[in-house]
Amino acid sequence: MSDAAGDAADTVTTQRLDQWLWHARLFKTRTLASKFVSDGHVRVTRNGETSRVEKPSFSALPGDVISFSRADRLRIIVVERLATRRGPAAEAQALYTDQSPPQERSPKPPASPFLRDKGLGRPTKKDRRALDALKS
Repeated sequence: MSDAAGDAADTVTTQRLDQWLWHARLFKTRTLASKFVSDGHVRVTRNGETSRVEKPSFSALPGDVISFSRADRLRIIVVERLATRRGPAAEAQALYTDQSPPQERSPKPPASPFLRDKGLGRPTKKDRRALDALKS
């Protein structure tokens, strides 16, 4: 039965961009994907020509390179296949190749000397004096 689903996906020749972004699980809802595309945040490179896409009905094709910035992260996605349904995550990841640059990890802020481990209860008089000495 999975072969039939695979054959159906192969017969699709074009797909709406907002629908493809949703099927690929790059957006939680199709409405969010549609709004994101409508706001002009998506660029598509096809045959070496890059253009800004502002219509969610733009046809996505295999081989298109889709680039957009979301949550302070640049995403560069190459469309490998089109889909007929929004399947599980493993199936969605097979729809594209991610060529995004690695995400920079933000350094952890230093721990405050005023924070206590949870479960230690109220500070003792000695602990309070030590904290007061640190504050001043």
